Amino acid sequence: MKPTFPFSALVGQQEMTQALMIAAVDPAVGGVLILGDRGTGKSTAVRALARLLPEVRVTEGCPYGCDPAKGSGPCGEGCPRPEGDQSEVKSHMKPVPVVDLPLGVTEDRVVGALDLERALTKGEKAFEPGLLARANRGFLYIDEVNLLEDHIVDLLLDAAASGETVVEREGLSVRHPSKFVLIGSGNPEEGDLRPQMLDRFGLSVEVGTPGEIATRVEVVRRRDAFERDPDAFLDRWADEEKALRARVVAAQGHIGSVQVPDEVLAKAAELCMELGTDGLRGELTLIRTSRALAALDAAPAVTLDHLRRVAPMALAHRLRRDPLDETGSGARVGRAIDTVLGPVAAGAPGSAQAVG
Repeated sequence: MKPTFPFSALVGQQEMTQALMIAAVDPAVGGVLILGDRGTGKSTAVRALARLLPEVRVTEGCPYGCDPAKGSGPCGEGCPRPEGDQSEVKSHMKPVPVVDLPLGVTEDRVVGALDLERALTKGEKAFEPGLLARANRGFLYIDEVNLLEDHIVDLLLDAAASGETVVEREGLSVRHPSKFVLIGSGNPEEGDLRPQMLDRFGLSVEVGTPGEIATRVEVVRRRDAFERDPDAFLDRWADEEKALRARVVAAQGHIGSVQVPDEVLAKAAELCMELGTDGLRGELTLIRTSRALAALDAAPAVTLDHLRRVAPMALAHRLRRDPLDETGSGARVGRAIDTVLGPVAAGAPGSAQAVG
């Protein structure tokens, strides 16, 4: 397996790494959209996240990697899980899947299709799972997501909304689970994302080329060291990776006990009303994201500081375009935060805190 640059060795881009860790702690947040210049570590960060996550238990032989401890009977076509007694289920541990969805991918490759080899050689009608099946219980990563073809976007929207994939073609009728965290990256200069797709991302962050010489030098130094001797570099960062993985695992176990006070709920609603966001998805994302961040901080309850820190990434991409306001969405969110929560006091921790 090709070595992957360690997540803990990433330099800067705190908002991006924070958003990815939040999505790892609570997949219900709804995924992460990363927009910015080429060569700013977007793909590197997503692939590094896979090494950071703990392994999951899957049903042996299941093409969808279903959880042997949940449900009864097969989860979909080809799943060997028996009806009734779950003690009969054989299982093993495997890494959390991180599946790349390339541009130009065909519909059959995404949702699956008839297994032509078995049909021609054995005369059997069997289903060959696609990328959505492989991504179940993991992450689906789309680089240049704003260039994805519309009919593929429609398939992803259906799967993301329902948590399952339905295939009706070539005499097949198959339904299987496809619950995944959607991670997209792209360059805004190459085109806008469809509003329906944009709304499916729980969090959105913007990354830029570092403007400080010291940061740029450190990025180049670490990347060069990794490419020259990957094994030695991974050994050097092994303790940091272990500590960060332990933090994510602890947060996953702690998130169920994190309390959300009524004051935080009220301020979340007030913030969304101030910005004029449509529907209630903004409030739900704000609360889920704040709770995940509190879990990462090992805090017993969500505070207004947690709300302040996650509001830009949870709300900036949900704003309607205002032709009379030439400022960016980030500035509009910042103004709303100051109005609803008050300005940050001098010396107080800022909204962009390092994760590692």
